[in-house]
Amino acid sequence: MKIADPTQTLLVNEVKLMLEQLPFDGAQVLELGCGKAEKTRLLAETGRVSGILALEVDTIQHERNLQIADLPNVQFRHAGAEAIPAEDSSIDIVLMFKSLHHVPMAFMDQALDEIARVLKPGGLAWISEPVYAGHLNEVFKLFHDEKVVREAAFAAICKAVERGPLRSERQLFFNTRSYFENFERFDQRMIQVTHTSHQLAPELYARVKAKFESFLGPEGATFLNPQRVDVLRKPA
Repeated sequence: MKIADPTQTLLVNEVKLMLEQLPFDGAQVLELGCGKAEKTRLLAETGRVSGILALEVDTIQHERNLQIADLPNVQFRHAGAEAIPAEDSSIDIVLMFKSLHHVPMAFMDQALDEIARVLKPGGLAWISEPVYAGHLNEVFKLFHDEKVVREAAFAAICKAVERGPLRSERQLFFNTRSYFENFERFDQRMIQVTHTSHQLAPELYARVKAKFESFLGPEGATFLNPQRVDVLRKPA
């Protein structure tokens, strides 16, 4: 297992890749850290899954998710990966998009154990994490450097595989694309978020803006972001 593959240049849509890679037909799915439920909706609207339990720890975003009334096969719950409100061996597929590194480091091992607990024997976990590289990361790390927590998340995955509750099925490395029309859109999407309080001093804010605008062209700023997916299986 490796944390990154600098040689990988493949550009993909991660949701499309996931739909191709995982056996969703009739599956009971758990999504950890569903955020704005955008991927939740895309999956639910395929008609392939029997149901989705979507968890979010951000209270503000969870309250917004509860207002979603047109996804009858989705249940939204306010909970984190370290304490999953689901029965043992009740889930076919666990999805974790860019959220393991947001779990408090002291609870990352517990989160992997919880994933193993709720998965059915033979069930799969799709754990997607951003690689600490790329131009967008150069901007983001000026005010929120995630190097330590991303390394800790990968270490937790490796430990779970070594301990045995989960095994590594395969690793996928690829790039995704992020687009921002201008710095104001970057500010809204990356700085003014509800799950983390980014209180930037004026000098730091100016540095972040200048760094972002160094990548800005006439049609906005497009970034290619390296990603890693660890596909884990609970032993049968």
